[in-house]
Amino acid sequence: MLKAHPAVLRNLLAIHAALRHEVSGDVVPLQAWRQLLDTEYTLCVSTGTYSVEEALAAARSQL
Repeated sequence: MLKAHPAVLRNLLAIHAALRHEVSGDVVPLQAWRQLLDTEYTLCVSTGTYSVEEALAAARSQL
């Protein structure tokens, strides 16, 4: 299986954390939700997992 470059994983984790913070507010723009879902999908594909929780854990363990 191919592994994502560590810099890519770090970037995805940073973007994910920022978007999670952004969508935790009272009013959330639709674009933020879409970006979050896209980032979570990319994390899953990059780590070869099927859930966001698994993808986050896999990305962190690869780093």
